[in-house]
Amino acid sequence: MRHRRTGRKLGRNPKHQRALLRNLVISLLMTEKEFDAKEPGAPQTPGRIVTTLEKAKEVRPLVEKCVTLARKAQKHLEAAKLLESSADRGTSQWKAWRTSDQWQDWNKAISPALALRRRAFQLLGNKEAVSILFDKIGPRFADRDGGYTRILRLAKPRLGDAGTRAILEFVGKNDRSKRKSVVPTVEAEE
Repeated sequence: MRHRRTGRKLGRNPKHQRALLRNLVISLLMTEKEFDAKEPGAPQTPGRIVTTLEKAKEVRPLVEKCVTLARKAQKHLEAAKLLESSADRGTSQWKAWRTSDQWQDWNKAISPALALRRRAFQLLGNKEAVSILFDKIGPRFADRDGGYTRILRLAKPRLGDAGTRAILEFVGKNDRSKRKSVVPTVEAEE
């Protein structure tokens, strides 16, 4: 019996499972990268990947956890930005700031964000994906408390094994807007 055993094996050993989930998260984050439309390998829609339904359901909590880390770092980054020096690195003005008490305050403000970035790197293992997560996706979901992704089941199964396919995407960017239908008004006759 599988009592209290969560998660799907996906036909892989545990290390392969973790690698698969990590690669799916990185693939989803890398679609947010700036691409030239003519570049080979460019995604058709940013913030969206197509995978099997089971894999999408397994990777969703990991994506949500990573986005939450980026969200938590935003307030620390904003606080540190106020204390940051505007001088170029290596100049005498920057060196004076570096030895001042303001640098100590900046360091205390930025350290939680750095710890969260390191935690995200520990989960993902890809510096470029972590920078996209903290620079683009974290600010986008700063005012959202959860539910950063959606899974849309596709009607057409995968060729070869007829596996159920699904789209895993970030919410907000590719949303369909609902239009209210105009209700005709009946004018009262006098």
